[in-house]
Amino acid sequence: MPDALRTDEAFALDLDASDPLRAFRGEFHLPLAGDLRRTAATAHSASPLAIADDEPAIYLTGNSLGLQPRSTREALMQELDDWARLGVEGHFHAQHPWYPAHEELRGPISRLIGAKEAEVVAMNSLTVNLHLLMVSFYRPRADRYRILMEDSAFPSDSYAIRSQADFHARASNGAFNQRDAVVRLVARDERTGVFATDEILGAIDRHADSAAMLLMGGVNYRTGQVFDMARITEHARSRGIIVGWDLAHAAGNIPLALHEWGVDFAAWCSYKYLNSGPGSVAGAFVHERHLGNTALPRFAGWWGNDPSTRFVMGPDFVPVARADAWSTSNPPILSLAAVRASLALFDRATIAALRDKSVRLTGYLEQLLVSGWPRSAERGEPAPLEVLTPSDPKARGCQLSIRVPGRGREMLSKLLSMGVVCDFREPDVVRAAPVPLYNSYHDAWRFAAILRDLAASARD
Repeated sequence: MPDALRTDEAFALDLDASDPLRAFRGEFHLPLAGDLRRTAATAHSASPLAIADDEPAIYLTGNSLGLQPRSTREALMQELDDWARLGVEGHFHAQHPWYPAHEELRGPISRLIGAKEAEVVAMNSLTVNLHLLMVSFYRPRADRYRILMEDSAFPSDSYAIRSQADFHARASNGAFNQRDAVVRLVARDERTGVFATDEILGAIDRHADSAAMLLMGGVNYRTGQVFDMARITEHARSRGIIVGWDLAHAAGNIPLALHEWGVDFAAWCSYKYLNSGPGSVAGAFVHERHLGNTALPRFAGWWGNDPSTRFVMGPDFVPVARADAWSTSNPPILSLAAVRASLALFDRATIAALRDKSVRLTGYLEQLLVSGWPRSAERGEPAPLEVLTPSDPKARGCQLSIRVPGRGREMLSKLLSMGVVCDFREPDVVRAAPVPLYNSYHDAWRFAAILRDLAASARD
């Protein structure tokens, strides 16, 4: 970005023309503004800035549900055709044979999250994976039983962590106090909810003698903050604490190096930045130092058994020395096909190139939003919009969380009437995620113009 930001539309179009990833936008289905308005029964805004019904909407909710790649339909139809043509023989003779189908994803997944192929597996859904992994890695004792997490974690993480603590407390017949088993870390900056890394490291030190596990979101869903996973992991593990990460908002958004960082375990969904469709199959990571440990407790199933003895059909579970050992059932083939289609795009684009564009695109949008109110401070007035997400590119991905005091839900409805799709988090935060695979600089420019116009109108 230049030091003096150009805010004219022509500059946004110039940025798109020179974008080396611009062709990927054409590989996705972009919903039309009119279709989305009709679905939500939202009237078309009369503003000249509004997106026309027959134009693609400005879709900024890839942090909630990614758009459909055009290659997904063909991938699904291939599986349906193979099923129709081959029946059970599709397990070994489909174009992408079903029996080893999950193996085909190991390479793309490992490249995306910075892992060895043996350390990753596509399986289940996110919260199911967290539960299965905590069965192995949350092993409370009377003296070390606490789980550290961020207070602003996604609710499903809170439910999973609390239920695991409660289950173990009951099973231990009161060996530890379940009421203080979950330690929720609260950011000192109550206004934004953003943490300083030293706050988290300090909390680890304070609870080091009683903490069994730290489990946090790699990217906070509400603020968009990227946590310093490398430093936090190293610090917690040096205190003897098992470290897990929920990467729902990180996988496909930022570069990851889970193996190098020494993370014990991680899980993620695939329907946000990984664009594999609603409820599609998720993923899990287990560091290689744990893969050969057959003494780890786990919930076993046929698909986690060593393939060399799987068809012996015996009663004894022999875990394979891969992350596959945590999978219990054969994966859903149609979901795997959608994941495979999307991961092929990431392999072509590369996460490094996507991150480079993301830094530029998100920074451009932030500057457009902030520069829209240059005189508010001079007049002693609060700006009608506030970006909560850290400005440091290292501390954020592609999401900007924008506070609209007192008007969050109203603003969301007005944005949709203008042909813009964002989402909302209580009490007053609009989340906008310019995804580098399919969002453009022109999307960012139009969104900023629309949001500034709506905020100014509300103030008047």
